[in-house]
Amino acid sequence: MLPMSTGAGRVYWVTGLSGAGKSTLAGSLVAALRAHGRSVILLDGDELREILDSQAGHGREARLGLAMRYAKLCKVLSDQGIDVAIATISMFREIHAWNRRHLPNYVEIYLKVPLDELRRRDPKGIYRRAEAGGAQDVAGLDLAVDPPESPDILIEHREGSTPDAVLATVLARLGIT
Repeated sequence: MLPMSTGAGRVYWVTGLSGAGKSTLAGSLVAALRAHGRSVILLDGDELREILDSQAGHGREARLGLAMRYAKLCKVLSDQGIDVAIATISMFREIHAWNRRHLPNYVEIYLKVPLDELRRRDPKGIYRRAEAGGAQDVAGLDLAVDPPESPDILIEHREGSTPDAVLATVLARLGIT
């Protein structure tokens, strides 16, 4: 089980490229935590983008600015003793470092999925649009990202792995049964 400081809630930062399963995992994690009596809020990067700055571009600076807003929102909530599960690409070393410095109960969960698998899944059609020339600044394609250097939990894609199996692995690593 990962250690937890007293007072602050835990922040579960679920990161990976588009289509990696971040929202699915974060939603399932929230349900499991609630079943264990935790007060937890789910934040999704797509929804947050719409609320905080739907006009922001998708380039590095715009994404970095949004990621910092996400991190600071997580801090406000966790400082009140609320657990937060956030599903966001936000793959920037600056953000990961800020989170580790400012979020005492920070848990970085990285869903590492090969680009071929992400292209196959492509639930939002992002990769298809990018390859057809209709999308740019796609994280992991023409926009460089910083994969987490030392995530607390690394989930590498395995053929045939299900969302339930991924959740079970995460819960086991967290010491939640």
